[in-house]
Amino acid sequence: MDTRIEITLPDWLAEAAATAPVCPDDEARLRFAIALAMRNVEERSGGPFGAAIFDGEGRLVAAGVNRVMPETCSAAHAELLAMMGAQRRLGRHRLNGNGNGERFVLATSAQPCSQCYGACIWAGIDELLIGARTEDVMALSGFDEGPLPADWIGELERRGITVRRDILREEACAVFRRYAALGGPDY
Repeated sequence: MDTRIEITLPDWLAEAAATAPVCPDDEARLRFAIALAMRNVEERSGGPFGAAIFDGEGRLVAAGVNRVMPETCSAAHAELLAMMGAQRRLGRHRLNGNGNGERFVLATSAQPCSQCYGACIWAGIDELLIGARTEDVMALSGFDEGPLPADWIGELERRGITVRRDILREEACAVFRRYAALGGPDY
């Protein structure tokens, strides 16, 4: 049995992260995540999802894109990879767990699936910004996003995670349309 598991991110993501502007508001943060998703599609380096974690000042902490098919790993979702990158960079498993009041924002091009939903709780995310809704993802791509609690937003908010959705929703949906135009997962 191999005792090491490794997931790689596309090379272009390092440059995108290094040149990321400070994103002071929700739209700027979502625009960055959507741009990552679109580039992932255009570069054919993974699926149509992008995510970024920002500190409270809007500085990028880490970014991720969907790598499920290239890495043959069902856990290689954009949100999870962004969380892993932020955890590694900050040296802690709970981003907001150092007791100094730091807040972390996850901007994601599409509503988190059931797997990423749970990870938001455990990773120490304080705010969740969402572009496309689950129904958009399923209608435009056919992906099964899995079940969420009926009151999933309320569940997150009861745990101190503020949720804002439909931010640049149409721009986020355009990524899925482009993905489909290029042939979807079989391109």
